[in-house]
Parts: sequence; C-alpha cells; structure tokens
Amino acid sequence: MRSLKKIVAIGPESTGKSTLCALLSSHFQTAWVAEYAREYLLTHGTQYSYEDLLTIARGQLAGEDAAYAYFQAKGKPIFIDTDMYVMKVWSEFVFGKCDPFILYQIAKREYDLYLLCGTDLPWEKDELREYPDQETREKLFLIYKDLLINQSVPWVEIRGRHEHRIHKAIEAVNQIL
Repeated sequence: MRSLKKIVAIGPESTGKSTLCALLSSHFQTAWVAEYAREYLLTHGTQYSYEDLLTIARGQLAGEDAAYAYFQAKGKPIFIDTDMYVMKVWSEFVFGKCDPFILYQIAKREYDLYLLCGTDLPWEKDELREYPDQETREKLFLIYKDLLINQSVPWVEIRGRHEHRIHKAIEAVNQIL
C-alpha cells in the first residue's frame, strides 16, 4: 500500500479547486499539483482541439508523477487540482468522445480521496473559462458527482464559503491520514 496520500479536487470550472488545493497544501505543509490545462492554454491559446486534450492530460500526469516522486518519502499528502476524470468530462462534454489513454489512466491510477467542489461559489471570469451560466455549471457538477458515486475512492462534497470549504476538506483529509 502507498504511504503517500493523493487527494484530488475536482468539479466544474470556477468552483475553487485551485484555491482549495493551495490552502490545503499550506495547512499540511506539502505540495499541490496545479491544473496543467491552465498553463497549456495560456501558452498555446484558447482555441484547442480534441488532440490537445491528450497533450494536456499527459502534462497533468507528468506534474502529478513528479510531485509523487518528490514527496513519496516525506510522508505528507499531495493535493491534485484535477485528474483524468476532469479530462474525461471535458473531452466528452466538448467533443462527445474521450481518448482511450485517458480512460486507461482513470482505471490505472490510485487516489485516496476526492474533494468535489460545488457550484455555490460565484463564477469568476478569466480568459480561460467557458461556462458562466449556472445551468451548465450544475449540469457538469452532476456529471462529476455521478462519476464519484460510481467508483470506490472516498469522496466529500465541498460547498459553502471558503472558510467552510477548507474546514470540511481538512476534516476529510484528516480522516484518511
């Protein structure tokens, strides 16, 4: 069994995943893996293709693997802002299909806890976000929730103001440490 705990924040865009990971990594004095898609799209532009999503997925996994290798001996958890479930949902929502590599990684990778971020935070506009309407955000949230219900890793729904979210997330992480 792995000694290092891997905790993933998932959910629709603008639901506080990055903020939550940053706060958790600070609280537990460890690292977090940023969402690679942001870096990729800021570098290559916001007009992306189906093939770009595979490149983004590989970049996300490389960041996760690097953090895991570095922190494995330190005995502290790592926090991951998005995983292959996010890539699957994104790919299927935008293109109606998902690359088999992403599906294989979902089956292969092991995580210890998912933090499903709710849509109750106000949507914040930035140059990369695509879905400001609450109806689409909630539809995406329900897709993520269905994925989590139908897999075996523990998960917790994270809602409320930032201070409530971080408290609930810390409590959930402490339960698996």
